[in-house]
Amino acid sequence: MERPVKVRFAPSPTGYLHIGGARTALFNYLFAKKNKGIFILRIEDTDLNRSTYESERVIVRDLNWLGIYWDEGIDVGGENGPYRSTERVGIYKKYVDKLLEEGKAYLCYCTEEELEKEREELLAKGQMPRYLGRCRNLTEEQKKAFEKEGRKPTVRFKVPENQLIVVEDKVRGRVEFNSNDIGDFIIVKSDGIPVYNFAVVIDDHLMGITHIIRGEEHLSNTPRQILIYEALGFEKPEFAHVSLILGKDRTKMSKRHGGTHIEYYRDKGYLPEAIVNFLALLGWSPENNQEIFSLEELVEQFSLDRVAKNPAVFDLDKLNYINNWYIKNSTLDKICDLAIPYFIKEGLIGQDYDREWMRKLVSLYKDGLNYIEEIIEKSKIFFGDEVEFENQEARELMNRDFVPAVLRSLRNHIERVQVIDENILKEVFKNIQKETGVKGKDFFMPVRVGITGQTHGPELVQIMILLGKERLIKRLDYVLNRISEGR
Repeated sequence: MERPVKVRFAPSPTGYLHIGGARTALFNYLFAKKNKGIFILRIEDTDLNRSTYESERVIVRDLNWLGIYWDEGIDVGGENGPYRSTERVGIYKKYVDKLLEEGKAYLCYCTEEELEKEREELLAKGQMPRYLGRCRNLTEEQKKAFEKEGRKPTVRFKVPENQLIVVEDKVRGRVEFNSNDIGDFIIVKSDGIPVYNFAVVIDDHLMGITHIIRGEEHLSNTPRQILIYEALGFEKPEFAHVSLILGKDRTKMSKRHGGTHIEYYRDKGYLPEAIVNFLALLGWSPENNQEIFSLEELVEQFSLDRVAKNPAVFDLDKLNYINNWYIKNSTLDKICDLAIPYFIKEGLIGQDYDREWMRKLVSLYKDGLNYIEEIIEKSKIFFGDEVEFENQEARELMNRDFVPAVLRSLRNHIERVQVIDENILKEVFKNIQKETGVKGKDFFMPVRVGITGQTHGPELVQIMILLGKERLIKRLDYVLNRISEGR
């Protein structure tokens, strides 16, 4: 009888939730949901020097922000706990002892210096660095002598010689390894903490994991893990190693390609549904040319046989396109709620802001945003009473002879009206053009630059309505003074 599908995401809590890790979590989640299976979140914290509880919390927060929740694991519990490696050391000991008793593992007393010397000698001969088994057949007297020196042993797995190790990978196909290229590897460090390659096998077996979906960088770990499965008589899971994510220049993704972790994009105002949509398309392709997917649609369509062997390319332009689609198709109130904290953080508004004014402001820019934080730079023209000309074109425009007369007339008309709305402004514009004889682009461009400092932007009437009478007068006075002083 076929086992029910059970998968896991098992990050090391040593930093942020990276793009690659988030994609791995998503693919595991989608595979579990598609197959009516179980998704586990487990924490691999065997790296005591780098693992932190704070990093674990960041990973949990960002997964939840993406809409990824687990059926079993940290925070939610389950029948296979505990779900942190350091809390399972007692469980691992039983299996370490079994391997030692059966002669499938042994104590190794080699120092770091001795191992480094061996490594350098192999490299000098053009050979792959590996442990050559110096401590494989120590006598009890030799062990006691080393312990008398104060050496603390590691435990090494005894790798069988001349064995072909085959991985039938769900993504990469058949991959073969020769055991002679591996060397006896450490499974327990000298501090008594099992290493990842050993702990992960025990955890995956005891938790009933049927499919291991992870990044391609783990493929080199797989032969070691298969040897442990076989030595302990465990049933092996299916493996699927997902290709690397590269930058647009097809080099390994780094900060020069944009942010490398989820928090960066969350903080800039990318929507979680857009990130999920984008991550799914990094290495997986749907049967048609569809680009926009809800999480439910992804669950319905996802399959490992459509995950590509070739590296995925992180294309920021595509992410921005997808995120812009989600922003455009969100309600104005939702985007306004998301935008307001950026304005407060920038000090542009206080906690007592005018909600309706902010809605009108956001509505001017909403459909053109790649991410929410972008609205700050775009909308700075609406804050402050002074006007800075954005470039040489704007400055030259304001030096034309007729500009002071146009702006002075505009200032006087604005001062005389009680309210500023679309109809009143149309009437004001008509009267000024009649008074000054300046019309068309020669009229509207100086007005735009005079009140915003910019030659392009939202519709002029909407800008003026939002700025309001008092701020318009202050800005026009400021610019007229600048012109008269030749600044």
